[in-house]
Amino acid sequence: MNPEIALPILIPLMSGAVSLVFWRSRLMQRLVAVGGTAALLLTSVWLLASVNREGILVMHMGGWTAPFGISLVADLLGAIMVVLTGIIGFAVALYSLATAGRGHEAYGYFPLMHLLLAGVAGAFLTGDIFNLYVWFEVMLVASFALLILGSEKPQMEGAIKYVTLNLLSSVIFLIAVGLLYGMVGTLNMADIARRLAEVEEQGMVDALAMMFMVAFGIKAAAFPLFFWLPASYHTPPVAVSALFAGLLTKVGVYALFRVFTLIFHHSPGYTHEILLWGAGLTMLTGVLGAAAQFEFRRILSFHIVSQIGYMILGLALFTPLAIIGGVFYIMHHIIVKTNLFLVSGIVHRLRGSYQLKRLGGFYRSHPWLAVLFLIPALSLAGIPPLSGFLAKFIVIRAGIEAEAYGVTAIALLVGLLTLYSMIKIWAEVFWKSVPPEGDVDPYPEVRQRELWLMVAPVAGLALCTLFIGLYPAPIHALAEASAAQLLDPEGYIRAVLGAQGEGTP
Repeated sequence: MNPEIALPILIPLMSGAVSLVFWRSRLMQRLVAVGGTAALLLTSVWLLASVNREGILVMHMGGWTAPFGISLVADLLGAIMVVLTGIIGFAVALYSLATAGRGHEAYGYFPLMHLLLAGVAGAFLTGDIFNLYVWFEVMLVASFALLILGSEKPQMEGAIKYVTLNLLSSVIFLIAVGLLYGMVGTLNMADIARRLAEVEEQGMVDALAMMFMVAFGIKAAAFPLFFWLPASYHTPPVAVSALFAGLLTKVGVYALFRVFTLIFHHSPGYTHEILLWGAGLTMLTGVLGAAAQFEFRRILSFHIVSQIGYMILGLALFTPLAIIGGVFYIMHHIIVKTNLFLVSGIVHRLRGSYQLKRLGGFYRSHPWLAVLFLIPALSLAGIPPLSGFLAKFIVIRAGIEAEAYGVTAIALLVGLLTLYSMIKIWAEVFWKSVPPEGDVDPYPEVRQRELWLMVAPVAGLALCTLFIGLYPAPIHALAEASAAQLLDPEGYIRAVLGAQGEGTP
């Protein structure tokens, strides 16, 4: 039965339902938030251990075997992503205890957070292409509701751009699913891969591949339709920004990895060349946008875009080393980017602003916060011995080995410009003197208990970054094993279809 596959989806759904039952009890909603995300983390670790030990695990819902029923499938990539979902969910739940206001909680902040986590976990574990669409929509509904909590004008403006582009992506995705079903007569991804290899009209297959690339590229905030992200991620409460930054775009990246290694891997010279150009332009436009910003969260938002380019580059190169680098980069970036947004929230709580010109002096007044910022900031820039260095090194080495010198040069340039942005934040927020009293907002009062609740998850994620950088062997081994599974689609097909998948081309 493999119940550990379903638990990462069921636990946040049940946690959200329990939160709704205790709608009027703020204490119970908070307890359920922490307990539910902790349970999600524990079960996700159990799932990863099981997959690492036994190989790809499959659960056929209702006892209907594939391809006739709905299947949940956990390979190493899916299990790794679910563990990262648990880590980020637990960290953000703790952080939210100090930052979620009574007004936000009264409008369903914690139930929506659980629904979002369920959608993310479902997308990582589904083996059905239509249900991937369903889980994307669950995420979209929950994320849109979280984005407009507070109903402030900047939030509404950002939310309109966010939902418009994501609905466009959903429409393209749904049309592509319908055309694909009309071509092969199945929605199970393993069965699609088996049947698509036998289709004679490869031109239609390439057209479908491009539709999926556009749909997932929008959700991943890849060039050119990425502008919804920096227009919206800086507007909601900071815990929501951190949750979005860590997980949402990575679901789009995961979908690209899944579809273009399992289903559309027959014409890599065509589709992956487009992915290669997209990766380079995504890196470059994102980092240039960040260099022009002077608001803490907007800088970080543009850097989400630029870093997505490195992940897509790993897929575009489509070599074993490149896939390892792409998976490693995803693991590193989810933790680092979430942590940087959480640090920006602490700065805002202490000084009441995200504008760099209104900040300063934190190195002297809060040296511990300066250290907690430097760890993820230098990791994002790829400074050794932190996690970002090895992630960038693997991807760039794969680019050199594949003789993709142009995009590799862009990747190196983007690394330098990322360092420039992190130095800009350091100089403005931490190093320079405090601006004159008339140029800053009044310092809000901060209770020590709330501050510690904010610092604890930041410190925990910083330790994760240090561990990946200083002891990369186990993480690299996971990335290597995951890449081997991704490059062996026949293994996935056999695991899902059993005897029906034998002899797959």
